[in-house]
Amino acid sequence: MANAQTAPQAHDHQQSKKAAASGWIGSALEYYDFFIYATAASLIFPQIFFPSGNPRIAIIASLATYGVGYVARPIGAFVLGHLGDTHGRKNVLLICMFLMGFSTIAVGLLPTYAQVGLWAPALLVLMRLIQGFAVAGEISGASSMILEHAPFGRRGFFASFTLQGVQAGQILAAAVFLPLAHYMPEDQFNSWGWRIPFLLSFVVIVAGYIIRREVEETPAFTEETAHNEVPKSPIVMAFQDSWRDMLRVVCMSLMNVIPVVATVFGAAYAVQAAYGIGFKKDIYLWIPVLGNMLAVIVIPLVGNLSDRIGRKPPIIVGAIASGLLSFGYLYAISTRNVPLAILLSLLMWGVVYQGYNAVFPSFYPELFRTRSRVSAMAISQNLGTAATAMLPALFAAVAPPGSTNIWFTVGAISFAITILAALACASARETFRVRMEDLGDPNAQPVPEAEYERQRRAAMSHGHGQVAGTAA
Repeated sequence: MANAQTAPQAHDHQQSKKAAASGWIGSALEYYDFFIYATAASLIFPQIFFPSGNPRIAIIASLATYGVGYVARPIGAFVLGHLGDTHGRKNVLLICMFLMGFSTIAVGLLPTYAQVGLWAPALLVLMRLIQGFAVAGEISGASSMILEHAPFGRRGFFASFTLQGVQAGQILAAAVFLPLAHYMPEDQFNSWGWRIPFLLSFVVIVAGYIIRREVEETPAFTEETAHNEVPKSPIVMAFQDSWRDMLRVVCMSLMNVIPVVATVFGAAYAVQAAYGIGFKKDIYLWIPVLGNMLAVIVIPLVGNLSDRIGRKPPIIVGAIASGLLSFGYLYAISTRNVPLAILLSLLMWGVVYQGYNAVFPSFYPELFRTRSRVSAMAISQNLGTAATAMLPALFAAVAPPGSTNIWFTVGAISFAITILAALACASARETFRVRMEDLGDPNAQPVPEAEYERQRRAAMSHGHGQVAGTAA
């Protein structure tokens, strides 16, 4: 009898680890693509894809193309969310990866403004639209897949590896640019060197396919399929059942303002000659690299903490504190203080922001039912991030080169947004002690604390805590 019980447990443990590892690696590979674009939009594209006569207009236009990717996200969320809820989590993740990979390779092959004129920015926008469409299904699909494979009492820890992979992808993106920006002559880097990271996405496609084809579909989705409970219109069901929680997720997802400030506007503010700050490109690129290296360490710790104290406290504290720190970070750039900018980046982005970043991959899908989970999360999260889409261009417009108190203007907007996100989280119900089959039910009763702790300790004793070594 003992053997009959042990075998399924061992299988489940392996699937939990494999799902977390796949989510980690898949997110890292896909967000490598997404972030190399963000880096290039800040550092390179104003010079090569837009008219050079007005540097201010070129900066705003280049940062606007970054925002276009977020505008496409809601469309991708509707399409890919539907596919994730009707055809499975695994299939939609493969689609996301292929779309992202091929569109990124295409960016690396585009002609410049000097070569084809306005066709250059037009084609750039088209590729960015495809990127945004593809990435819309990644986090919701990966988070749902990991959550549905994870043992009760460890969902926050396991799901956090989705975002640890995202941070690792950003490290890789900046790390690829660092040696190129440092060692290549500037004219060569601006003419062809910047293309190398985009063309390397071919490796992303091959490696990602090999990894993700090995992942099994989740037990929750498989059970729905077996009982013919897969909905024909999960999007309609999501709005009918969960519109209040979807609205909360939209507001909480506005926390995307912090990485926008740190990596996009912060980079342009520090590096672009029109602002007059004068950080060297290779020096500034170390700021997001160091911040994300710290985040990779912090994320699973915060994910584990959310399994102990709940999802809401880390998100609320992370939102308010990171909003406050955005003032200091931008002020450090304005005073040309590289050590202080790096220190505040580590605090704002590498530590405090992770209170939100590490927890939302478990909290968001826990708010919704299995049958509409991917759709509800993808749509609401991507609507929220789309609302931050044009923030880099807005920041550049309200605090343009030559204006005063740039750090305070941008910091105040960022702080107001993080307060709204914290209030949305405070109004939501807690989910960490709710069983998988009861998730999405506003009236679901959480498991009593003592019983929850017993099950959580049992899950940890079976080796679930070792996934960090597997994933990383």
